[in-house]
Formats: sequence, C-alpha cells, structure tokens
Amino acid sequence: MPALYREFTTQAQIDAQYDVEQSVPDFTVYARHYIEESRLARHRLRCELDVPYGPTRDETIDIFPAAQRGAPVFMFIHGGYWRMLSSKEFSCVALGLHELGITTVVVNYSLTPKVSIDEITRQSRAALAWVLRRIERHGGDPGRVVLGGHSAGAHLTAMCLQTPWEEEYGLPSDPLAGAVLVSGLYDLQPLRFSCMQPMIQLDDGMIRRNSPMFSVRPCKTPALVTWGGREPDEFRRQSDDFVAAWAAAGNRSKRAPQSEANHFDAIYGFEDPKSMLCQWVALALGVKRP
Repeated sequence: MPALYREFTTQAQIDAQYDVEQSVPDFTVYARHYIEESRLARHRLRCELDVPYGPTRDETIDIFPAAQRGAPVFMFIHGGYWRMLSSKEFSCVALGLHELGITTVVVNYSLTPKVSIDEITRQSRAALAWVLRRIERHGGDPGRVVLGGHSAGAHLTAMCLQTPWEEEYGLPSDPLAGAVLVSGLYDLQPLRFSCMQPMIQLDDGMIRRNSPMFSVRPCKTPALVTWGGREPDEFRRQSDDFVAAWAAAGNRSKRAPQSEANHFDAIYGFEDPKSMLCQWVALALGVKRP
C-alpha cells in the first residue's frame, strides 16, 4: 500500500498521531480547566475585551494590561486546529505573566470552514500589526513584544515569523523580541489525510503557502520551541524538524521538551510566573524575574 505521508499508509495511522483529543483519557478535563481558569483571569485581572483589530466580528483581541504603563507585551494565538475555540477559553495565559508585569493580548480569529487557513493566517498577522502599532494606547510597549501560540496557534505564530513585515506592513522586518511555539504544526501535509480535512479543506496550494517548515527566512527573533513528552510522536518530530530548519536559516532557538506534559497541559505554565514558559518570555522581554 502506498504511503499517504512519510511512513503512514492509512487515515487511521495519521489520526492516531494528529487527533490530539484521542491522545488523552478525557479531553473535557482540559477543556474545563481552560474555561474555569480563564473565567478566573477575567474576574481577577483588569481587562479590555473584544477590541477590534479588523473589519469582521471575529477579528478581536482581549487585552490584560499590566499594572504599570509602558509594560512589555505577550500576544497569544490559541489552538483548536483552526476550527474550534476562541480567545475566551485562553484568558488564563495572562495569569502568570501579569504577576511579572507583562501585558497579555489574546487573539480571536475566524474559524474553518467559514474561512480558509490562508485567511486565518492573514488575520493573525493583522492582529500582530495592530498590537505593534496601537498597544501603546493600552499601556503596552510596542518595542518589547513576544508572540506565542499553542498547537494551531503555534503554526500561526510560525507563519507570522515568515512575514515580510517591512515590505507588506511598513514595520521593522523583525519586530519581535521573541516567539514561543508550543506543540505546533509546521508541515500541514498529513492533515489532508486526517479526520480534520472536511473542516479545514486543505489543497496543494494552501499546504504549500501555509507550511512554515519549508519557508523559513533569516530572522533575528529568538524562538522557544516546546511540546509535551506525552504527546503523539509526530508533534516531537515536527518540532525537531522545525528547530533544524530554523537553525539552518541562521536563526536562534531553544528546544525545550516538557517531559511530563501532554498536548493540552503543555500551556499550563503560562498560569505560573515561575514556570519555564513565563520565565523564558520574561527573559526575552528584559523583565526582572523572581
């Protein structure tokens, strides 16, 4: 039987690697955690919700300003395989960073199949451009911004790193102080043969345009590439391959597997100011760490 992708010959084999909800005994445990901790964050922290960054109703950000003006900024892009969830399930990522004096911005975007992954990539770039141009009005420092994302959000973060910012947006070519990529997808080809395909509707052109593994540019932004040791092995393999491609372009990265984490709790560290995730962001932003 001919291979569909790498050594995989059936959809079942690909789904076993990429259908992450099946990689844990009970996904609802993590879904409840996101919802409950995010509700706590919105109750505990000052926030500006549903600030528009684009023309459609889906194009909004939630801002959690630090106590002091001129604070450094972390912008987070959520996961959900581009087809589910919203910014509201991920207010929780502001909890740890707020204690370090960092403003957090959580991005909302349109989902498939309403829009294509091409459009979601455009919206993510537009959100970052908005932050770089306007976050000063909300107490943030546009000169100190780290971008991060989880799962599909890590893919969108990598796509933002590929952006010709100066040519297309009139911004500095490398406007970020750092990038955090958690459990990302950097080659979309296998998803075409997965159970996600009816929703994400990949074709050859979309895969080519949106697989950051194969279009890494020289970039001054240091990257933290991390994933859970209890995830399906393809997430480790994709992360390792992206680190190699990033280094081959002359770029800097830190490879940081989280040995005890799965796909969903690999971002829990953003809730703890002493975690590896928060401490790396703080270091990239020049923040004094406890």
